Amino acid sequence: MSKMKEVLFSEWEVAVRTITNLLSKVQEKDWDYHPRENMRTLLELANHLVQIPAIDFAIGQEKSEQEVRELENQLHTGSALELADVLKKGYQEFKGYYDSLSERDFFEKISKPFYFAEDMQGHTQVKWLTESTTHIFHHRGQFFNYLKELGYEVNMFDLY
Repeated sequence: MSKMKEVLFSEWEVAVRTITNLLSKVQEKDWDYHPRENMRTLLELANHLVQIPAIDFAIGQEKSEQEVRELENQLHTGSALELADVLKKGYQEFKGYYDSLSERDFFEKISKPFYFAEDMQGHTQVKWLTESTTHIFHHRGQFFNYLKELGYEVNMFDLY
């Protein structure tokens, strides 16, 4: 495994562990928490967060918009344990793909998502892995903030 993959996947291990721990803190009564009308509920955010490995993998594999939406619907769930399971299973498939890539493919193979315009070029696999890493940490931060707003006892030690 390349040093780049090794570093990024060490961060992914932190993400999966900390997200799983944060999910375990949520009381069922709070899943409907909705900070603002133009924001997701806590449950909607949790589903988006835990689906990132599977959905970003599907997008990177150039699945169609319809296929990606169907996968989101299939993975949608409503309990902390099931959400953690979606995250862990998606992560294993996601990581397995990147582990299987040769160095050359990791740095040179290009894929293009359904949402890119015709005249846009795709990204290399290393770019997709980096983008997915920032994606999961962005939404983990949102989830953490929702929990803070709800009064949960969470602090920076929940993030490392």
